[in-house]
Amino acid sequence: MTLVAGIDSSTQSCKVSVRDIETGREVRCGKAAHPPLTVVDPNVWWDALLAAVEDAGGLEDVSAISVSGQQHTPIFMDDLGHAVSPSPLWNDVGSHPHMLALNEELGADEWIRRTGLPLTLSDTVVKLRWLRDTNPLAAQHTAAVAVVHDWLTWRLMGFGPGTGGIDRLVTDRSEASGTAYWSGDTNDYCDDLFELALGKSAVLPRILGPQDTAGFTARGLPGIPAGIPIGVGSGDNAAAALALGIEEGQTVLSLGTSGVVYARSPHTVHDFGGYVCSYADATGDHLPLVATLNAARNFDVGSRLLGCSHAELSALALQAQPGAGGLTLLPFFEGERTPDLPRARGSLLEASLENLTRANFARAVIEGTIASQVYMLEALASRDVETHELILIGGAAQSLAVQRVLSEMVDVPISVPEPDEYVTKGAAMQAAVTVDGEFPKWESHLSALPREPHQEQIALQHRNAKKTMGYIESSREVAPLT
Repeated sequence: MTLVAGIDSSTQSCKVSVRDIETGREVRCGKAAHPPLTVVDPNVWWDALLAAVEDAGGLEDVSAISVSGQQHTPIFMDDLGHAVSPSPLWNDVGSHPHMLALNEELGADEWIRRTGLPLTLSDTVVKLRWLRDTNPLAAQHTAAVAVVHDWLTWRLMGFGPGTGGIDRLVTDRSEASGTAYWSGDTNDYCDDLFELALGKSAVLPRILGPQDTAGFTARGLPGIPAGIPIGVGSGDNAAAALALGIEEGQTVLSLGTSGVVYARSPHTVHDFGGYVCSYADATGDHLPLVATLNAARNFDVGSRLLGCSHAELSALALQAQPGAGGLTLLPFFEGERTPDLPRARGSLLEASLENLTRANFARAVIEGTIASQVYMLEALASRDVETHELILIGGAAQSLAVQRVLSEMVDVPISVPEPDEYVTKGAAMQAAVTVDGEFPKWESHLSALPREPHQEQIALQHRNAKKTMGYIESSREVAPLT
């Protein structure tokens, strides 16, 4: 049996999945946690990767490896490969004023025209300005910038702090597309945008093709054989899309730390309304995407307040009627990215002595979370990215209440694939291509959800709640999805 390994260095943890190259079946896996911080020493990601490899029983029998990971998050390096600063994660909201400054300097529409991205606080270019403004000495010493997956690939090749070799950094289109200094129209970096943010030039990873090999593993890595090929890797959503084999007309809704919707497109998207990000995928196409900061962790809050498990939260929610008796939750606990509300906080509206019950509160938590995701689907539709089938993935995808509420809010077929780690699976596919020369055809079995009567009052309540809180910019409001 030939084995390959896929790695997912996500926001919360590093996961390693060892798979059979013929079937894609997972043989074993390992996991290690990342610290619950939004500005960290990047070396914690390398330490977690090695710990996850050890937890997986080592990779000595593996023929190839590839890394996927959280997008946007930068590592700032000097010319010897030392990190000159801690790294702000994609979800660190401290860079919001620096986003505003860049939008003011260049113009919000110009960022969209040049890069396909409505600039958000998550984008790598904004973190460059954050570094320049908060630590100008570190910015001055920055000789190279990579994102997490690029940096871990580089470490697997034997480079690291003090080794130099920053010219050996490589990346793929999907990661480059999340920086906001790359153009999907030209397939190249926009060096002037990088310099606008950081105030100087620096080495950027070389962009490889979807089926390229990034390099080979170095000697002396604990649990990892030397000399095996390393796949090009990708951003986390691009890896999941690859694993699912999505086609035009299929849209993925992923409920994890963040909520993300994305679809495959043969062309770039320029959303001057300010929501849809025109990313690239792992195959050579494009991946228009919309994201929220608040998603499955909302269910942690609901479960904790009600003193119950996630399964019990779901069961409670299903005891309540659609609309939760008018009780409405706006789940902007950490601010929000879509819509752009970095300073907002969660709000519970229209509570009364009659409707404030455990069941209604549980239902309001589920509905509030799903309403935010449906809003993103509407944004995609407004850019003529059609959804004929919705694929629900992520940690919360198996919740019966999530499935029911989503079915009540959208009028398209919904499918749920069998539980799997789709980011590590996609990364393993990129490892496999370095062995066989083409992506493996690993099947993903989808189960269709039953159709439910449309419950338009859920979306109506949430639109009214956002208006009540002053959270809607009418010029950017999108049409309801029908």
